[in-house]
Amino acid sequence: MRRENQSSVTKFLLLGLPIQPEQQGMFFALFLGMYLTTVLGNLLIILLIWLDSRLHTPMYFFLSHLALIDVSFSSVTVPKMLINMHTQDQSILYAGCVTQMYFFLFFGCIDNFLLGVMAYDRYVAICHPLHYITIMREELCMLLLAGSWLLSCASALHTLLLAQLSFCADNTIKHFFCDLTALLKLSCSDTSFNEIFIFTVGGFVIILSFFGVLLSYAHIGATILRFPSIKGICKALSTCGSHLSVFFLVYGTVVVLYFFPSSSNSNGKYIIASVMYTVVTPMLNPFIYSLRNRDMKGALGKSLRREIFFSK
Repeated sequence: MRRENQSSVTKFLLLGLPIQPEQQGMFFALFLGMYLTTVLGNLLIILLIWLDSRLHTPMYFFLSHLALIDVSFSSVTVPKMLINMHTQDQSILYAGCVTQMYFFLFFGCIDNFLLGVMAYDRYVAICHPLHYITIMREELCMLLLAGSWLLSCASALHTLLLAQLSFCADNTIKHFFCDLTALLKLSCSDTSFNEIFIFTVGGFVIILSFFGVLLSYAHIGATILRFPSIKGICKALSTCGSHLSVFFLVYGTVVVLYFFPSSSNSNGKYIIASVMYTVVTPMLNPFIYSLRNRDMKGALGKSLRREIFFSK
């Protein structure tokens, strides 16, 4: 960052969640439990997929990476929020704030792209079952995964653009983490180009993943309707149910937030939506994929029986 554009602000203050001081202890215990559930649940999914050879398929390959991203995405914001709630120290250094913002955008983008990639995998499995192995070969899976990571690196441009801004007097962020839009509101520089860039890149990420999922499931639905049968519908629901649940959980929050505005405080509503993204959804994913998936439940049962056998 050039010397003339350096910010006079060396740290920011995170106001955190809109809760009463006497409720801090209760919410600290709640969010700590949710974060530990997120980490342990997603790491368990990764471990089961790694240990069970029956799960070494493209579907579970992408699922293991989604679980890793969920842990990383949640770890960017939740630990700092818990530390602030416990110590009552709301400060975060400028460099730490920018770093947190970058990784929040980075892992958020990968999460969206992976949902689109997993929808394509389900499309091939149902619409082209005889060619699934030849289409979803290891090289293509690695290419799709690498593409998701590389496209997500565009979030680094947000960081570079933010580094050109100045922050003068107000250093209070009305959020529990360093959100990009909240930071732009504090800047005393012209942020019009940053806002255009956010709209362009954010629209690209959302539209590419959202319509990729919709297009995949439109083809899946057309295939099922072409050969309607109870067995076929049940198989499709079994194959796609978990992914659709996560998809609606992620994008349902966006729809409710932006298309059904309420009369409540917009900042409070935005913070609640952010809690859904960063805390609730990553925690629920392991339950969705394990409770609705026969293969995952089988792998878990096999691992538990193995542990019981060797412990005797």
